Amino acid sequence: MESKTFSMPLNGKDLTIEVGKLAQLANGSCTVRYGDTVILATATMSREARPGVDFLPLMVNYQEKMYASGQIKSSRFIKRETRPSDDKVLMARVIDRTLRPLFPKGFHRDIQVMLTTLSYDRENEHDMASAIAASAALAISDAPFEGPTATVRVGLMDGQLVLNPLHNDRDKSDLDLIVSAHPEDIIMIEAAANEVPEDKMIEAIQFGKKAAQEIAVFIKGIQDEVGKEKIVFEAEPDNEIIWSYVEENYAEKVMAALYEKTGKLERYNYIRELAKEAEEALADKVEDEEDLKQVSPAMGKLLKKTVRKNILENDKRIGGRKMDEIRTVTTEVGLLPRTHGSGLFNRGETQGLTTCTLGSPGDAQILDGIEGEQTKSYFHHYNFPPYSVGETSNRLFTGNREIGHGALAERALIPVLPKKEDFPYTIRTVTEILASNGSSSMAATCGSTLALMDAGVPITKPVAGIAMGLMTDHDNPENYRVLTDLQDEEDMGGDMDFKVTGTKDGITAIQMDTKLKGIKDEIFVEGLEQAKKGRLEILDEMAKAIAAPRPELNKYAPQLISMQIDPEKIRFVIGPGGSVINDIIDTTGIDSLDIEDDGKLVITTPNAEAGKKAQAWVESIVADPEVNKVYENSKVTKVLEVGAIVEFMPGKEGMVHISELDEKRVEKVTDYLNEGDMCNVKLLAIDERNGRFKLTIKGIPQPPKK
Repeated sequence: MESKTFSMPLNGKDLTIEVGKLAQLANGSCTVRYGDTVILATATMSREARPGVDFLPLMVNYQEKMYASGQIKSSRFIKRETRPSDDKVLMARVIDRTLRPLFPKGFHRDIQVMLTTLSYDRENEHDMASAIAASAALAISDAPFEGPTATVRVGLMDGQLVLNPLHNDRDKSDLDLIVSAHPEDIIMIEAAANEVPEDKMIEAIQFGKKAAQEIAVFIKGIQDEVGKEKIVFEAEPDNEIIWSYVEENYAEKVMAALYEKTGKLERYNYIRELAKEAEEALADKVEDEEDLKQVSPAMGKLLKKTVRKNILENDKRIGGRKMDEIRTVTTEVGLLPRTHGSGLFNRGETQGLTTCTLGSPGDAQILDGIEGEQTKSYFHHYNFPPYSVGETSNRLFTGNREIGHGALAERALIPVLPKKEDFPYTIRTVTEILASNGSSSMAATCGSTLALMDAGVPITKPVAGIAMGLMTDHDNPENYRVLTDLQDEEDMGGDMDFKVTGTKDGITAIQMDTKLKGIKDEIFVEGLEQAKKGRLEILDEMAKAIAAPRPELNKYAPQLISMQIDPEKIRFVIGPGGSVINDIIDTTGIDSLDIEDDGKLVITTPNAEAGKKAQAWVESIVADPEVNKVYENSKVTKVLEVGAIVEFMPGKEGMVHISELDEKRVEKVTDYLNEGDMCNVKLLAIDERNGRFKLTIKGIPQPPKK
């Protein structure tokens, strides 16, 4: 392909897409440049579907290259890029969730999108450029991608909506909203917000949608001009014998499973038994024994069809709930005796246990990326063990889904956390999902609030979360229902997963995915209204367990003592190779002593007595010299004919003149003081002309000679 460059104005600068130059063996490739940020996107597709795959095997790999911002990895031992950091995994998930709905149903060939940061100017965000590049690469490829899409970020500063705010401006924004859309509708939403009201959020979503649609139209023009011809794909039809038999013979039994069986596992076990029964009945009715593998999917299809039909035609949900009704919520705090805080959140059959651990400032996480080194003082970790859904699995370590759900709950709580200067602790919350039947990430959000308040962390307001769903008549999109508090088949068989978290006063986080090729605007309005109603109900239930943070920290939490010292004196507290700071920790028994470049010093101590000792030690190190004060255990650093040089305070030395060694005449300084001796001295005077210190030992009791 001949190299071609396309540009459009975007927020005062050019968005440039170049095709036909790099990575030409991929099915589709391009570079996207915005400012001096440059992303390479490649899209490749396998020639055949993998046997046995019944889902779209889409892989989005986000590759952060340190050279893009002129850096070398700070690790002493590992200099090349390794596994993507959590924030890059999260961005890959955002892009995946944008692209996935736009592939045809039943398409099972591997699709891999690789996004590589080639240049990053630390102003124009690489994640937005990457999302646009991914869409463009797929659009011009021969993969049956039904886009294009485009993705933008929306900020809210001083009450004004801002498109794609610069990197350094994002910290000043009350909103970090990501909107993905194709030329007609919204596909994906992700947001972190500082209690933004619902009406302002809707305005921001519309603002982002308009900008994203303009970019999507721009990409469509590139596709029309240079794009490859898309492959022709037709999904394999269902086995008519199997589908007809299942639908005719099991419709009433599936209905009974959904509306008479009270528990998730009971329903699923019953459905599995029905599938086995159908397989046995169909064994002599199908030509190929392999076709019997389609019985279980057919039963699943009937299950989803029954749920959708009952909701749309009869307003009947699993369990008989109304469209805006949440399941029974119960909460509990203080379950675990030695954690700093704990909270148990139950909603229906979903159960999450969250703990809170408080640590020193030195426990903060250090993030090393192309944006530069950063620290993180609050983090939430989410665990989803296989037993939570009654299964076994050999995958026991953190996956991308766990990272994503943990990050959503984390974003939800950040706006209500105390400021670092008021509460310098490092805070870690961990949610163990003990049982899952819908929206465990929202259980993690609610559980985090409970655990934080139980630990005595002074959050400004409680936060709760709710997941909204959608059932649409695919033949008549105007006929739909928005569902509050999703559970099992409403989630897996529905059209949308719209999670909203917030306080009583506003939204703190959003995550929206869809299986449709777009969501109409009115659905967002209705969804946010129902989410607010559900959120307030859950907050009321949580308040029954604990309504506000405990007035004091948990007795097992470490104590912090904060001090402010002169930055010029930091080196005296640290000492050569950290010797002084280590001596303070070892001698007093404190846990840690952390100092920031601005002189903010925090002592982490298991008890008040150790903390007071360490504080007094630091104060003695950084104190200004006082005339007529006696300084004990001062060290003789040098002996001269006319006197001795003594370090009486860290970094401060003075002269004990030979005449200040004794009342009588002294012949030799070494008769009294020798290099390395420890002595007690009194500061007689400070020379105003040169700042020198005059010391004496006359009349001062001395420590015994060793």
